[in-house]
Amino acid sequence: MARPAATLDHVVINARDDMDRAADTYRRLGFTLTERGYHSLGSMNHLAMFGTDYLELIAVPKGATSGRLDLLDYAAGLNGLVFGSEDSAATYAALSAAGVPFEAPVEFTRPVRVDGKDRDARFRTVRMKAGVVPYGRIYFCHHFTRDLVWRDEWRHHANGVVAVERAVIVEPDPAAAARLYADMFGPELVRDIAGGKTLIIGNSRFDIITEATLRQQFGDAAPDAEGRNAYMAGLTLRTASLATAARALRDGNITGVVESDSRLVVPARQAFNATLEFVQ
Repeated sequence: MARPAATLDHVVINARDDMDRAADTYRRLGFTLTERGYHSLGSMNHLAMFGTDYLELIAVPKGATSGRLDLLDYAAGLNGLVFGSEDSAATYAALSAAGVPFEAPVEFTRPVRVDGKDRDARFRTVRMKAGVVPYGRIYFCHHFTRDLVWRDEWRHHANGVVAVERAVIVEPDPAAAARLYADMFGPELVRDIAGGKTLIIGNSRFDIITEATLRQQFGDAAPDAEGRNAYMAGLTLRTASLATAARALRDGNITGVVESDSRLVVPARQAFNATLEFVQ
């Protein structure tokens, strides 16, 4: 059976139970966010839509006693990396045949208001079993209603971002951590990089690196590990213009930004514990 295709659907910032602050932060970072949505599973979200992928802020309501309370078990910051699937049943079958531990598909909905009408966006996810990886949530998302998610009016951002280029995972043993993805997608998609391994995912990649390498790349802009030795650390975002991104960050009163000719780095403390790197 053919392995699933490695494509990026979206990345997830965990706001725990503080969605108001997270949404304000990401708007000040220059992102256009969709209206707050409420999943039938009990979580809520805002999306920043790009060309073929997106960034999701997710949280549970303050004081929630049911629903997605598992989000409170994770630190704030980058917490979910999500692959795309056009056929969740086939994806699950292929992963099971490869011996990779994923749960059976789960379907859910989220109301979306489009053109003055309320519609239901429908999804089916195939999630990696809990505890398989220590650094966050890995899953596949199958969209049944892509027209309710990828809409042109939501793709324009003050910071000029058009795509997620990279996600960064910290792992003490990157080679061991990368074997899981070699089993999922094939060893040819896992490559050597300085300080670790990278997984090629369509036009994007996931870098699995040591904490020492993370500090070399980002210094004090790196996130607070909060005692974790493995965690999702940050994102590299492609913008149409570094000058545009820099202007948006200034307008949003984002402080501590490290600027160079090739990139802008927003410290994790300014982006809900996720380091953001903008490249052109």
